[in-house]
Amino acid sequence: MRVDEFDFDLPRRLIADRPAEPRDAARMLEVAAGGLADRRIGDLPGRLRAGDLLVVNDTRVIPARLHGKRGLAGIEIMLHQPAEAGRWRAFARPAKKLKPGDVVRFADDFAATVVAKGEAGEVEVEFNVEGGDDPSGLAGQLQRHGEIPLPPYIDRPDGPDERDRADYQTVFARHDGAVAAPTAGLHFTPPLLDVLAARGVDTVRLTLHVGAGTFLPVKSDTVEGHVMHAERGVLTAEAADRINAVRAAGGRIVAVGTTSLRLLESAAAEDGTVRPFDGSTAIFITPGYRFRAVDLLVTNFHLPRSTLFMLVCAFAGTERMKQAYAHAISAGYRFYSYGDACLLHRSDRDD
Repeated sequence: MRVDEFDFDLPRRLIADRPAEPRDAARMLEVAAGGLADRRIGDLPGRLRAGDLLVVNDTRVIPARLHGKRGLAGIEIMLHQPAEAGRWRAFARPAKKLKPGDVVRFADDFAATVVAKGEAGEVEVEFNVEGGDDPSGLAGQLQRHGEIPLPPYIDRPDGPDERDRADYQTVFARHDGAVAAPTAGLHFTPPLLDVLAARGVDTVRLTLHVGAGTFLPVKSDTVEGHVMHAERGVLTAEAADRINAVRAAGGRIVAVGTTSLRLLESAAAEDGTVRPFDGSTAIFITPGYRFRAVDLLVTNFHLPRSTLFMLVCAFAGTERMKQAYAHAISAGYRFYSYGDACLLHRSDRDD
């Protein structure tokens, strides 16, 4: 498949700069075999059934973007995945100025040494502090010197502000490790979850630490030429048992976000049951993929030519999604991380 089959034009004015207030006031486009329906996130309880199960991602975004200097040269380091021996893989800008052995200093007591250099701006770095939650350790240093890694399409000339530190975390956030938010979860609020629970729709958590690869454009001409970056995820045995019990009872599995869906499909057996999972996944879902574990998907509107737009086309049908996005653009829906949502029915299961 050619990547340009997943291209579309999006007016800049439709890229959301801030989330809706309150969060569950965001619009939601329902996409099913019967057509398109303009709704609100607050309508979600009425679109689900007692016995359905929401699967949410409880990763928490870390302040993963660092600005430092190598000598007099300014360097940006964007962490994206832990490596062995306490090191981190990162994207550096400008990477051409760096070589193994170089030290990038972020503060008097906080620096990183480049230990390896890869392709497309990727480096591996080793910090001069230990990991863990100690205030003098890496987590504390990131809180003091790092920035919330907002996507490049959110316009912040002076960098993220204090409001972004709250806005770019979901209500489910529990486990540190993501460098991008699982943005479908940004729409949920405690009152909305209460209404869902009262309707008989429970929630179960998994963890997929979203990597910076989610920002990377597909540069190849063909879908097959793109290489996904791996992300680490955990689906506990308890969560797997709950998901399997709901499916066995006839309930539907509703993935909140493409990150939840990707981990569920990584953990799925041929019969649709899921197994406990603790490891990395680089699953790349494109049209033609046979879904096994997920029946409905709550997700935001994605970038053209992106792996995530390919995923939703695989889930709900390419032509149906192109029609949905054309409608969303004409109706003024807000796009991307802080934007509105879709409720997608799987193309082979429109119940």
